[in-house]
Amino acid sequence: MERKKDTVIWMGAGQIGLAIVRRIASGKKIVVADRSLSRAQAAAGVLDAAGFDAVAVEADLGSRPSVLSLIAEACKYGDIRHLVNAAGVSPSQAPVETILRVDLYGTALLLEEVGKVMAWGGTGVTVSSQSGYRLPALTPEEDRLLATTPVGELLSLEMLRPENIRDTLHAYQLAKRCNVKRVMAEAVKWGRRGARINSVSPGIIVTPLAIDEFNGPRGGFYKDMFARCPAGRPGTADEVAHVAELLLGEKGAFITGSDFLMDGGATASYFYGPLRPDSR
Repeated sequence: MERKKDTVIWMGAGQIGLAIVRRIASGKKIVVADRSLSRAQAAAGVLDAAGFDAVAVEADLGSRPSVLSLIAEACKYGDIRHLVNAAGVSPSQAPVETILRVDLYGTALLLEEVGKVMAWGGTGVTVSSQSGYRLPALTPEEDRLLATTPVGELLSLEMLRPENIRDTLHAYQLAKRCNVKRVMAEAVKWGRRGARINSVSPGIIVTPLAIDEFNGPRGGFYKDMFARCPAGRPGTADEVAHVAELLLGEKGAFITGSDFLMDGGATASYFYGPLRPDSR
């Protein structure tokens, strides 16, 4: 019988999640979950070849039964010590309904359900996006609804009805704003187990998802964004992992319910610099 280990749930087998997991999962069991089993297996293979202990699971972030099955599978190996959620779809990859189901509903579902079983003192991080900061301010009541509406009722909110969503970018911005608000609300619940949950909102990070955006209908906008932001370049998955490692480790012990915007200054430039919409 396999010895029980502290376990890491990694959802979304992409480059950012891989960079994070390599920082925090030595000696732990890593359950790699992705909607594509082949992607999960490939990521688990990379980890195993580097001396980690990983197993691949097929899981759909937008499906409650699938998320519950993933959590049950992870619990077989030991106590859940970390959650790394790096799953999602971008505005150029999916229609409005899929973005809301996966990025918004799915993230809220995963944070809630993992929070129920997280080990005492455990930690989690979910990858959001700078896009949530581009959305105009919502009312306090709208923010509260995004943060605290029961997961099963989220997609029935008036602001999330299809007729109130302009396009896939608007859906993505709402999803990422919701991610940050859910992290705040879930941090209160996770705290009852001595656990912490935070989010990171990266800007343009060079990954396959970003390359889809570069080649999509807003490709010129995104290339201009990183060219004219203060950093003058896109970021890397390892730079996101630097921040996530802090949040998931002991040095981040006083940080929970927070979001960390790391976009090379693109959002600052969007509001106060050459990327302002009225400056073009």
